Amino acid sequence: MAASCSFRSVVRAPPLSRSFARSTVRCRSAATPGAGGAASTSSKLVVEVKERLAREHPGLPTGSNGRDDEDMILWFLKDRKFSVDEAVSKLTKAIKWRQDFGVSELSEESMRGLYQTGKAYVHDSLDIYGRPVLVVVAAKHFPSTQDPVENEKLCAYLVEKAISRLPLGTENILGIFDLRGFRVENGDLQFLKFLIDVFYYYYPKRLGQVLFVDAPFVFQPMWQIVKPLLKSYASLVRFCDSETVRKEYFTEETVPPDFRS
Repeated sequence: MAASCSFRSVVRAPPLSRSFARSTVRCRSAATPGAGGAASTSSKLVVEVKERLAREHPGLPTGSNGRDDEDMILWFLKDRKFSVDEAVSKLTKAIKWRQDFGVSELSEESMRGLYQTGKAYVHDSLDIYGRPVLVVVAAKHFPSTQDPVENEKLCAYLVEKAISRLPLGTENILGIFDLRGFRVENGDLQFLKFLIDVFYYYYPKRLGQVLFVDAPFVFQPMWQIVKPLLKSYASLVRFCDSETVRKEYFTEETVPPDFRS
């Protein structure tokens, strides 16, 4: 195993989950309303987006995570600071991706081969901030021998699974990249770019924080390439050791088995 090195932590303390519903967001097309007025304005914008999607993109699916899913529309409106044009554009891309990628058809059974490698999983317990936890074990990722499309499908399935476990009032998840034992052959820039797109375009604001745990020296060149691609998402990254994971993010009863001392 390569010796671990100390990267500068971009985030020094784990942030508390912040609710979009409680954030102060000014609608671009209206003056600052009161609480009731804000809700009324949001509802009108949701209807406007839904009508535009139906009119401009009638071929998009409907139902859960479809063009008439009002919860999804509201989430993307908030992500785009209530710009209808931007929300329509981003939603169209996200819904088309879900349809083309077959997200609704993914299951543990369909992913069984890769799932059983243990390279990535959703932890059974929440962290101390009430967030579902997605763990990636980098040393079990071998891009030269594993199908890249299947890797991407496993990623999408696990993100969906983590989000489905969000408790009421919690809106984002914790991602943990276990880098212990990481070697050059585990590096996969193509997959990391896919992962960045997933959380920016298709699941915006769903990633609350990312922990890179016990990163070895050989990971540093990849980080220097990936960091600029993350843009504002780089502020979500924290480099830490396994002890920090145990003490700052979980209780003795809830810590993932791989991180128990």
